[in-house]
Amino acid sequence: MLRQKWCQAGLLYRGIPGKRCGTIIVKAEEINNCRELVLMQFCGNKLDKKDFFGKSDPFLVFYRSNEDGTFTICHKTEVVKNTLNPVWQAFKIPVRALCNGDYDRTIKVEVYDWERGGRSSDSQIASHDFIGEFTTSYRELSRGQSQFNVYEVINPKKKAKKKKYLNSGTVTLLSFLVETEVTFLDYLKGGTQINFTVAIDFTASNGHPAQPTSLHYMSPYQLNAYGMALKAVGEIIQDYDTDKMFPALGFGAKLPPDGRVSHEFALNGNPQNPYCAGIDGVMEAYYQSLKSVQLYGPTNFSPVINHVARYAASVEDGTQYFILLIITDGVISDMAQTKEAIVNAACLPMSIIIVGVGPAEFDAMVELDGDEVRITSRGRRAERDIVQFVPFRDYVDRTGNSVLSMARLAKDVLAEIPDQFLSYMRTRGFKPQPAPPPYTPPGELHTQI
Repeated sequence: MLRQKWCQAGLLYRGIPGKRCGTIIVKAEEINNCRELVLMQFCGNKLDKKDFFGKSDPFLVFYRSNEDGTFTICHKTEVVKNTLNPVWQAFKIPVRALCNGDYDRTIKVEVYDWERGGRSSDSQIASHDFIGEFTTSYRELSRGQSQFNVYEVINPKKKAKKKKYLNSGTVTLLSFLVETEVTFLDYLKGGTQINFTVAIDFTASNGHPAQPTSLHYMSPYQLNAYGMALKAVGEIIQDYDTDKMFPALGFGAKLPPDGRVSHEFALNGNPQNPYCAGIDGVMEAYYQSLKSVQLYGPTNFSPVINHVARYAASVEDGTQYFILLIITDGVISDMAQTKEAIVNAACLPMSIIIVGVGPAEFDAMVELDGDEVRITSRGRRAERDIVQFVPFRDYVDRTGNSVLSMARLAKDVLAEIPDQFLSYMRTRGFKPQPAPPPYTPPGELHTQI
């Protein structure tokens, strides 16, 4: 049985110790292991007219019932203006959000007339005009469009006052479609390959590797900032890469023997085969590069982004996905070109992780992150958010417990990758392939037979 948990905390008024100004009650319910999504559509018929001028502007509010008898809002439809016979858009909702996997749990639906000036927050639904309500359950809804799913909308106050009151209209279920929610791991189990590429900033602003103040300092006793970030993030990502062979690139350095500046060079010195074996191989190639190249500049991101994008563009069938990790210390020199590269890459099976090391301001990186404002270039808007940026200094553990800090860095850096991956697969209609059956040695198969 699902368990209801709650806790209560008193609030203290700031500035007056000991003076309480209220109580917060936090309730929690165990989430049932339910991976179904349901796509539903409803329409209304002859709903009550609430506006003096014109008709109503109705919308629906769905409530999941809790084990203690209370209700929690789980979905609100859009408002359909000026009609008593609305048809709301179909919407998709996880079954666990609707009823926590309990098919017979009550689902309450309230019908409102939208009012200008009414609050849209969950706690201010009452500021709109209440038309009526009805209850149902997932099991009833699963019958689909039928006479069982035509619901009378009842206003209890009107019913109590008027003996001849029948209802305030009806709401009808038009469609009901169930699908299984797929996860990032479903694709991996089905054979989708994750390709991980590293790009490291070798610009002079990092400081000379021989100096202890350098972010590239080659200390014999501990990892430098680049090494720590690479190890923390890479060791997590490498578990999703089956062959664990990673292309490792550098940018912003002068290369031997002629001193040419490159923003896309192989750390292992082999441009035809820049692959390194595991994160340890990447780390070794990185430290070898520090001994042979000259840190220079400027800080250009677009060449390494376009490098990975070229590979991503060649396998747009859902069988592979590419992740580029950029570790850098400073301000981007080719911001316009980088934005264009990201906009182009946003329609490819690709994500970009940027880890900023050092004390610099990373305003440009925050802009590229695109969480609040989607990246645009030459009037084009990125199809989806594919960049995750974190400043390394936020994860430096001043207590010396580096294991805890690095674990938290890896967790936050990789937090958006599954959603970015799934958004690409869903928009392209790629489904995960069935996981192959476990291998059974011939001898065991014969024994079973």
